Amino acid sequence: MSHKPEASPLGKSVEYAEHYAPELLFPIPRQLKRDEIGVQDAALPFVGEDLWNAYELSWLDPKGKPVVALASFRVPAESPNLIESKSFKLYLNSFNQTPMASVAEVGKTLAQDLSAAAGAPVSVQIEPLCTRPERPMGYPEGVLLDTLDIAVDRYTPAPELLRADHERGPVGETLYSHLLKSNCLVTGQPDWAMVVVRYFGAPIDREALLRYIISFRRHNEFHEQCVERIFCDILKHCRPESLSVWARYTRRGGLDINPYRRTPGMLALPPLAEVRQ
Repeated sequence: MSHKPEASPLGKSVEYAEHYAPELLFPIPRQLKRDEIGVQDAALPFVGEDLWNAYELSWLDPKGKPVVALASFRVPAESPNLIESKSFKLYLNSFNQTPMASVAEVGKTLAQDLSAAAGAPVSVQIEPLCTRPERPMGYPEGVLLDTLDIAVDRYTPAPELLRADHERGPVGETLYSHLLKSNCLVTGQPDWAMVVVRYFGAPIDREALLRYIISFRRHNEFHEQCVERIFCDILKHCRPESLSVWARYTRRGGLDINPYRRTPGMLALPPLAEVRQ
């Protein structure tokens, strides 16, 4: 069976399964796209994870009454596969008419199936709505780039725009933008996100960084792949001593995907939801 993106359920008419169907999960090897940016699984320049949030998870309790819940999943960046999002949605919906003994059983089943698809342990957290879960939401503690008055004429990735002033002493700062837009690799549908760049090193030219972020506007690539490309481009062209890149994409099909990549040793940013999520 082919696991290239074009063989996935994306862009195809499918019937929704109402009963547990783990075979719906469609893994895609990360290395397919990492080859383009010169990254090998055996020597990743980053650590991190893909944080997924699910808003449409439901199953039946032993008496046949539906349970509805929020769920979050953490897929490690070192896993050999990412999980295609439509297949993830179809898989979650296959629980809709499936009796489950408990929340713990649902979590165990999800972790087992997702870990098998990703090729590495995936952590799962489930919060039934009857427990009144809340999502922390806010803005990064940093500098918003979007108010910069710049002219833009590049709408495909242009890493050559990036630059840093190595004549100046190192700084530590957090820069962010709501203007990241890319397109699905298979369907071409738009994906919208906030991207947060935190680094320590020579000052990065903020106008150049914003132009670079906007240059993804017509680029076709999955969320995880875009973030790894951004990380590697900044690392190569600006040469910071430490770097993290986190994109928070708006939800589609009841899921949002939030890839996070950082150099080893950097502390993770707080998982604040973006206002559009």
